[in-house]
Amino acid sequence: MPNLFTQAMQFRHACKLFDETKKISDEHIRYILEAGRTSPSSFGQEAWKFLVISNEELKAKLRPHCWNQPQITSCSHLVVILAGIDAVKLSSGIPHKRFERRPLSPEQIAAYLERYQNHLTSTKTLSSDEHIYEWTARQCYIAAANMMTAAAFEGIDSCPIEGFEKDRVEAVLNLDTKQYQVALILPFGYRINAQSPQIRRSFDEVVEFID
Repeated sequence: MPNLFTQAMQFRHACKLFDETKKISDEHIRYILEAGRTSPSSFGQEAWKFLVISNEELKAKLRPHCWNQPQITSCSHLVVILAGIDAVKLSSGIPHKRFERRPLSPEQIAAYLERYQNHLTSTKTLSSDEHIYEWTARQCYIAAANMMTAAAFEGIDSCPIEGFEKDRVEAVLNLDTKQYQVALILPFGYRINAQSPQIRRSFDEVVEFID
């Protein structure tokens, strides 16, 4: 018998149309968002923010800029995952504050900051906002995956969406793109159609053990 986690993974699929008559409870949406909030991030910087949209007018404004996909307006809650930009720069002071949360001495914090700066400098991450976005957006996918699995565990559907016009979505949301930029869009709700069979490559095709 598969365990509950495996059942959730098998339940999850990219839902293309949600039942507009069914709404997610506050308790369940908070549970889903908590899975994202507590997800791992590089250097523990948590360079993300989650915009939770249930306003129908706003969802309708966003839909034309999301390839007119019906998930945008039929979902119960539309979560726009933002990748942090300014917050990961040393000049913002935020990385220092994030390291200070740990039980570390001033010398240890200074060492962490040096390692942080050296790594991001050597990888040219800090060379431009575009490179920062590439780094922080990748981390947003960790949070997104955990939110989708948490939702599936509760019988709630989702559909990760990359098909959108980034600049236009950011304009509709009136984002300060020096602070945050859209990484991906994640609608949640309840399926209206039966799920199609999940198709995946075999375990042996995907996994290679190296002893």
